[in-house]
Amino acid sequence: MKHNKDDRRDNVDRIQYNIDKTIQNFRMAEDMIEETSDDKMKKALEAKNDRREEALTGMRNEIKEEAIDKQNGYK
Repeated sequence: MKHNKDDRRDNVDRIQYNIDKTIQNFRMAEDMIEETSDDKMKKALEAKNDRREEALTGMRNEIKEEAIDKQNGYK
C-alpha cells in the first residue's frame, strides 16, 4: 500500500477559514440568543457558543504551530 505524502501547505489557510466560520456562527448565535424568548433555545445556543469558544482556542493554537512550521519549511 502506497501512503500519500503529508501535504500541509494549505493547513494555515484551512484553519483560518475554519476560525472565520466559527466566529461567524458564534456571532449569528449571539444574535439569535438576543432575539429569542425561548429559554431552552437560549441555553442550547449558549452551550454551542461555549463549545465554539473552546474550539477557537484550539484552532488558534494549531494555526500558530502550523505557521511556525510553514515558516521553517515543515522541517
